[in-house]
Amino acid sequence: MPAPVAPLIDVAALMPPRGALIGLDLGTKTIGVAASDPDRKLATGVETIARKTFTTDAQRLFSLAAERSAVGFVIGLPINMDGTEGPRAQSTRAFARNLSRLTTLPIALWDERLSTAAVERGLIAADMSRRKRAEVIDQHAAAYILQGALDRLMRLQTPS
Repeated sequence: MPAPVAPLIDVAALMPPRGALIGLDLGTKTIGVAASDPDRKLATGVETIARKTFTTDAQRLFSLAAERSAVGFVIGLPINMDGTEGPRAQSTRAFARNLSRLTTLPIALWDERLSTAAVERGLIAADMSRRKRAEVIDQHAAAYILQGALDRLMRLQTPS
């Protein structure tokens, strides 16, 4: 049976209380990958995968997830500023559906509006060269996406 693919709030109940999550920033040429610690407090960049075929990319993602004993994926969903979904969001949903057919790990979709722009501003502020930014932007964006999701999960667990 395919893994569930749904917004983070819906997938949260399907995840165990502890265990690393893998965050993904899907681009047309690369996939930025980040991971959380088992307590889901901090997201860190792991690597940038140069996209090849879906099967090859999925195998690498599953390998990274297994190395970290991950219990789920968080994929950045590129929603337009007006809240609509364009071709990139449709492509991301298709990737998530295809990935879900190959794993039992739940897949959460997280609104990633402006994540790459925010990360780029931060890297520029840190005076990082354009070449170096290009090497790390995707995994930093994945960490930004995953950290946003971790913060949201933390707020879900803390009664107000």
